[in-house]
Amino acid sequence: MAVFVALLRAVNVGGTGMLSMADLKTLCEEIGFKDVRTYIQSGNVVFCAEEDEATVQARLETALAAKMGKSPGVILRNREALERAAEHSPFPHAKPNYLLVTFLQDEAPKDALDKLVAPGGEEVRVAGREIYVHYPDGSGRSKLKLPALKAGTSRNLNTVRKLAEMARELEED
Repeated sequence: MAVFVALLRAVNVGGTGMLSMADLKTLCEEIGFKDVRTYIQSGNVVFCAEEDEATVQARLETALAAKMGKSPGVILRNREALERAAEHSPFPHAKPNYLLVTFLQDEAPKDALDKLVAPGGEEVRVAGREIYVHYPDGSGRSKLKLPALKAGTSRNLNTVRKLAEMARELEED
């Protein structure tokens, strides 16, 4: 069985896409995923499945759409991808909770940074299917504008590391 980490978009953010992690865990178990574990309230779930990535993603999106009325969007990664994202951060000086990694379904477009507006000194780097943003004053007050981020879902570096650790634990079980 393969270990997957599913990152749900726009779940429990600003009062939209409300889904308890207990409900997410139950939903994943009902569609046949094994050893399901969730992490914090922002739509992170780690599990084992026998199918390939495309099948797992389709099954989870279909189940979420049935439960929520529409799928919030699901981005899958494995442990290795999360570890690479954490290890290759282009901002080693950033506090982990001030560095967000936006995970995209596909490679970022070549023009991803063309419309960047970073009035608060935010730093942005694109690396394949991830966009890193360092918010020196925190993301809550930021006026950053970057349309390319809308296609993905973001997690701070602490969360990325924790999800990689949870995936490793499942692999070792």
